[in-house]
Amino acid sequence: MLLWLAEQLKEHIHGFAVFQYLTLRAILGVLTALGISLLLGPWFIRRLSELKIGQSVRNDGPQSHLSKSGTPTMGGALILVAIFSSTLLWSDLQNRYVWVVLIVTAIFGAVGWVDDYRKVAKKDSRGLPARWKYFWQSVAGFGAAAFLYFTAGSATETQLLIPFFKNVAVDMGIFYIVFSYFVIVGTSNAVNLTDGLDGLAIMPCVMVAGALALIAYLVGNLKFSEYLHIAYVPGAGELVVFCCAMVGAGLGFLWFNTYPATVFMGDVGALALGGALGVIAVIVRHEIVLFIMGGIFVLETVSVILQVASFKLTGKRIFRMAPIHHHFELKGWPEPRVIVRFWIITLVLVLVGLATLKLR
Repeated sequence: MLLWLAEQLKEHIHGFAVFQYLTLRAILGVLTALGISLLLGPWFIRRLSELKIGQSVRNDGPQSHLSKSGTPTMGGALILVAIFSSTLLWSDLQNRYVWVVLIVTAIFGAVGWVDDYRKVAKKDSRGLPARWKYFWQSVAGFGAAAFLYFTAGSATETQLLIPFFKNVAVDMGIFYIVFSYFVIVGTSNAVNLTDGLDGLAIMPCVMVAGALALIAYLVGNLKFSEYLHIAYVPGAGELVVFCCAMVGAGLGFLWFNTYPATVFMGDVGALALGGALGVIAVIVRHEIVLFIMGGIFVLETVSVILQVASFKLTGKRIFRMAPIHHHFELKGWPEPRVIVRFWIITLVLVLVGLATLKLR
């Protein structure tokens, strides 16, 4: 929006041409989203408290969590407001990738919002029935994947790139749609499973989004992509603004979500952020690198799968409680220790993921 305005004004005032620079708009995107989160946060939390939208805590979980009962939840809506406002202000709205990511994020956020609302406002412990939750996630996932497949400008845009190898790419054909669907929906649910402790999910989302911002910038630049032997996806660079908006919004939310949290993200935030990370990774052709950088999300998901499978097959549990962050809590780790150690692991994994750009 403001980019279009700047383009109109630069004809009269040359200084407005500076807003054409993607790096400047990325910085402004971070600051705008951060400012919106910090400014609206206190009012938003008060409104959630007034509406009695509070978190319900399981009795079979760590006893330290019982004191969190009633803490305002659905704070992810604040994150989405900041991301959407910043992205619409500073990105090129003629870019199709920007709209794909915005639409996917909005649909996943809407699914999470309905689920949260039913749980906390309607006191329905089931929330949105699983079949409807996955139906709408599938609509968004398949829709985005199909759109990207049929509008791809080159074979490179639908190939699976293998990290650490210069010229190794797998032509997926129509299977690209199925693969992309699982990346988008899987990442969304993986982030949702991780969102169980104060700040545990949001900081890894911030770090992964920051790394994807760099990757999007490189992938969208012909010279950098040729130098690094990575896919060149024209227009993908514009996603830098969205990624940076996610970084700013996430850091602003962490101000209130850090231990002890005064607001929780809820499914509205976790599902939306995970879906956004998934679709961005698909667009920039770095799905495997996303799995590396989001290793904590993968670990949390695998722990739940193993726990359920083990209990159904043998009647025994592998972990004291799943997802795995609760296992460490029940082993005696204080909540802040679990959170910070998972953050450290994510930082290391993000660096490993970024290293794959050069180690080819």
